[in-house]
Amino acid sequence: MFGMVRPCRHRLGEKLTAQWMAHLCGLCLALRGDHGQLARIVTNYDGLLISVLTEAQSARPGDGRRTAGPCPLRGMRTASVAHGEGARLAAAVSLVLASAKVRDHVADGDGLLARRPVALAARRVAAGWDRAGARTGADIGFDTAVLVDAVDRQTGIETLAGPGTPILTVTEPTETATAAAFAHTAVLAGRPHNAVPLAEAGRLFGRLAHLLDAVEDKDADAASGAWNPLAATGTPLEEARRLADDAVHGIRLALREVEFADGGLAHRLLVHELPNSVNRAFGTVSCAHGSHPYAPPGAPGGPGAPIPPGPPRRDRRGLLAGCAVWLGLACTCQLCCGTYDDPWSREPKQGPCTNCDCSGCGDCCNCCECCNCCGEDGCCSGCDCGCDC
Repeated sequence: MFGMVRPCRHRLGEKLTAQWMAHLCGLCLALRGDHGQLARIVTNYDGLLISVLTEAQSARPGDGRRTAGPCPLRGMRTASVAHGEGARLAAAVSLVLASAKVRDHVADGDGLLARRPVALAARRVAAGWDRAGARTGADIGFDTAVLVDAVDRQTGIETLAGPGTPILTVTEPTETATAAAFAHTAVLAGRPHNAVPLAEAGRLFGRLAHLLDAVEDKDADAASGAWNPLAATGTPLEEARRLADDAVHGIRLALREVEFADGGLAHRLLVHELPNSVNRAFGTVSCAHGSHPYAPPGAPGGPGAPIPPGPPRRDRRGLLAGCAVWLGLACTCQLCCGTYDDPWSREPKQGPCTNCDCSGCGDCCNCCECCNCCGEDGCCSGCDCGCDC
């Protein structure tokens, strides 16, 4: 899993966590349904925002859900997942942008991709993802050529960039691609008047994604000799931080102009979570009060509290079935950081890292900022985003 919007389920709450997981699973299943099992590896946290935005604008959001069968990543439980045009657009965008990322790694000779046979195979996979994304995009009226063009221009811009080149010149192709994807969610939802503010939000989201990726990779790129936009243009971290904070603020302002049917999750992810992503990338702390403003970790009802025991389950799995479920859980972070059902007894469990204090990694809501948002004139005024300040 990759992406910069990685919300903590403690902060989202039960309702929004369920919605978020529905879109995450929906993207994964849309990739599998249209493009096969291998395509599921491009499932990412940022791509599901496309699905979230589409449903948030839909007048009948329940029509975009279906019940999916048991999956090892959900502890072999069924679930209500997002499906339809929003999930398919998210899949198409994820495929094309993942293809670009693969080609970028091939060009840099990263890891195993420095070996010619592996690089050749990776290029073939990337080309297949481009074609697959284009087919799905065409089915829902989205021309992925704008994404491919942005990727192609990115290479040329990076080749010409040097000390003194404005960093925003380098981020422009990513901004253009994400602006187009965000705007098309308005078309799919039947709210074309939302396209302009969503394009602005998408443009700034693309800028932020590019900047944070450059910040997080700066040391590793320097060690390996790989190209990094900050190093190549001589942009100091202070300027990158200023641009990142401006982008977060701009997204907040743009979303005020969007008409949502139910924008709770979209607002939570794009207004409250993005500042946490910035803090995480720059190594700053977003709050100091723990992972919940009212219940410290380990307290009754707090995020680290043990799950109260329920009645004993009689439908225990057998040895082999339990091992199969355990293997599926072990391939994810659920056994370590999530809440899951025991593979054999089906009793609810929490991973050992679930009790951690999120404040140290900047993965919690900034209480002061939250209060500012929720005031009479704040961006959260009148919305149900779960902010209890």
